Amino acid sequence: MRKLALTALAITGFFITSVKAQQHDDVTKTPPQVVLTKLLNTASLKNQEVKMVLVTFEPGEVSPGHRHPIPTFAYVIEGEFESTFDGKVYHYKAGDAFYEEPNKLHGSTKNLSKTKPVKLLAVFIGDKGKPFIAPE
Repeated sequence: MRKLALTALAITGFFITSVKAQQHDDVTKTPPQVVLTKLLNTASLKNQEVKMVLVTFEPGEVSPGHRHPIPTFAYVIEGEFESTFDGKVYHYKAGDAFYEEPNKLHGSTKNLSKTKPVKLLAVFIGDKGKPFIAPE
């Protein structure tokens, strides 16, 4: 799994030069901003799409339940938050990275600060055109 995470981060780093901003209505007050979408057609990744998404949780914000239909890799850029995923509570802070399996319930995410936002970069890899988030 660590090799897959490193591969995903290497792929996204390679394609960062073609950054493209888009917005989607989702589960946070500040809509997640897609900063890169790239279709992959290599021998091992046929018709797979990589999306890099900047996610911001406002101070004290708590997101409602949702699922990610495709694998999720994330890196915390700033802040500290609590995440309930697949029934377990996790704590993340700036500099942490994590992986979430597809379709498991992301019960909630809570920004633990009342004054500072949380920002994370999420990387999704899945079939072309498949959404990266589905409200519960």
